Formats: sequence, structure tokens, C-alpha cells
Amino acid sequence: NKILILISIFFIISNCNLKQNINHHGVHMLEKKNEKLRINENNKNDIFKLLGPPSVESSFDNDLLFYIERKIKTEGMYKLGKRKIIANNVLIILLDSRGVLVKKEFINLNQMNDMQITKKIKKIDYKKSSFIYDFLSSMRQKVNDPLGKKTKK
Repeated sequence: NKILILISIFFIISNCNLKQNINHHGVHMLEKKNEKLRINENNKNDIFKLLGPPSVESSFDNDLLFYIERKIKTEGMYKLGKRKIIANNVLIILLDSRGVLVKKEFINLNQMNDMQITKKIKKIDYKKSSFIYDFLSSMRQKVNDPLGKKTKK
């Protein structure tokens, strides 16, 4: 019995990691690379050379680029592997029509914690006389009876 208990304790301890494991996602050292970018001097090619392709590109405006960096570390054995966010940085870059850097904004984890998110919700009311109600009801009818045979008798 003692040998079995020692072997099981050995396996449990050997699977524990004493040093912190850091998972990195996105662009490495985004804050330092942000300092190298100069407004009205760098263009889209310079930005791609320094930062690579953007993490997210605006679907409405092709001149708005988002770069993201996120670091998560696992705490030591005393915290039982709990995960903690070390860095959560976002760089927003605005380019003009010629591809020249016009504006940049760097947001770090502390600034994100201070942001206030609005919770205003707009209620949309669809009345039976509205165009949207008519359109959705006709679509529902076509989905339920695609050949139009149920209504004819």
C-alpha cells in the first residue's frame, strides 16, 4: 500500500509545473513596435513589415487596422494553475486613402478596465402594418410551404 501511495504522489507531483507558463497570442511586443510608428511618415507597407498582417481589418473601412496582443500566464502550484492575464493590448491604426498613417491609438489592459460600456438597448417594435413584418411573414410562408400547395384547395 505504501508503494502505491508513493507512486501516485510521484505522478501527481511530476505533472505539476513549478514555473509559470506564458501563452502569447497576437503580435509580440506590440507596445514597443507602436513607438516605432510615426504619423504622416509611415505607410501601409511599413506597418505590414513591422507588425505583419492585422489581427482584424475593418469591414466597413479598409483603412482601419486592429493589432492585438494577449499574454496569459498560469499561476504556480500554490494557485493550482489558475490563469491570469498579463497583457491585453490593442493598437488601432487609421490610414488615409493613399495608405499613409494618419492616426494611431494604443490601448493597454489598464485602460480597458477603465472603459465604460454603454448598456443602452433600443427596442424595435414590428407592427403588423410595417414593411418588415410583411416581408418576414411572406418569408415564413415560403419556408413553410415552398411549392405553395398547402393554401390551394
